[in-house]
Amino acid sequence: MTELNALSSQVIKAAINVHSALGPGLLESVYQKCMAIELDAMNLKNETEVPLPITYRDQEITDDGHRIDILVENTIIVELKSVEMVKSVHKKQLLTYLRISGKPLGLLINFNETLLKEGITRIVNQR
Repeated sequence: MTELNALSSQVIKAAINVHSALGPGLLESVYQKCMAIELDAMNLKNETEVPLPITYRDQEITDDGHRIDILVENTIIVELKSVEMVKSVHKKQLLTYLRISGKPLGLLINFNETLLKEGITRIVNQR
């Protein structure tokens, strides 16, 4: 768990660096590209727009229906937002992604905040 906490701290640091440089108010896609650059600079493996296949009763329903914004070190799902207010549905969406993918931790980061720390939600997959 300490490795997971250290990794999530690095992801948060990357987000703070991006937010400090750009501020709030841009499109989510801009923050996503900048996060990838920042994570690369930190030597953290990351993938963007990762397909999340949905299966039901051992049958694949869709292989292209949902995408993970950023997957860091094949462990942490980062869901990015640039919205006026994070709603409970955003948190539930991330929790669903965690359950479907089997990943242990997710970070919901809303860049549309004056202080980024107010826009970060950490969600643990209780499995």
